[in-house]
Amino acid sequence: MPCLPPVAPPMHTFNPGTCWRLIVTPSAGGAENMALDEALMERARETNEWVLRVYSWSTPTISLGRNQSARGGYDLERITQLGLAIVRRPTGGRAILHHREITYSVTAPSAEAGDLRQSYDRINRILLDALLSLGVQAAVFSPTSRATSPGMSPCFDEPSSGELTVGGRKLAGSAQWRVDGALLQHGSILIEDDQRLLSTLAIGGGAPPPPPATLSEALGHSPAVDDIAVALGEAIERLEGVRPISLSIDSALRARASALIVRYLDPAWTWRR
Repeated sequence: MPCLPPVAPPMHTFNPGTCWRLIVTPSAGGAENMALDEALMERARETNEWVLRVYSWSTPTISLGRNQSARGGYDLERITQLGLAIVRRPTGGRAILHHREITYSVTAPSAEAGDLRQSYDRINRILLDALLSLGVQAAVFSPTSRATSPGMSPCFDEPSSGELTVGGRKLAGSAQWRVDGALLQHGSILIEDDQRLLSTLAIGGGAPPPPPATLSEALGHSPAVDDIAVALGEAIERLEGVRPISLSIDSALRARASALIVRYLDPAWTWRR
């Protein structure tokens, strides 16, 4: 099915003719979520479509960044006692607790996306437009000092360049991975603040980081995943000039994800560093 035309002229068009898809998936475990995102990345190489996925997690899960040093750095006994799971993302960045938040992924052909900065900015424009439409007074962060390297400090400890903040506090963290002509960008938008738990789970962790911004605080209520997805779809239409069409998980996509899940279940990958 071809992409549908917008009902009104786009406010800003990055590349006319880009086909966008939107998929909202049920909550799933960490390995399942990461495998499906990588499968969507593989799909992007073949279809040249941009896919925005919005989802949540069936179990509170700590996700580690691709190149984050974490082996021997966490109190695994306490993590187990708290009922938390752990997975390592294919994308970079630092640790995130996926529980009271909404996760998004964008997969796309990298040849059409421009360089890393251009693609970040393009996706961030969509996120920002969607949040503003919901009444969240978010802004793009411009740092005055160099960002921290991926270590044991949690993702929401501080905002990085181009990430979204409210009142100077980080609301959404993002990271991107590119390989073989496709990109995958992950992002987490906080509904409530439980990210400071991560610093208590790190062996020898320091003082808890300052509280991040949350959608609950900004809006006075906790939005549903579907509400965020609708706002993002409408933002794509306004900014990209095309109405995204829904994508279903067909047998081919399910088979791709099933083949990829082995990596994300493997402790050798989770604790590779």
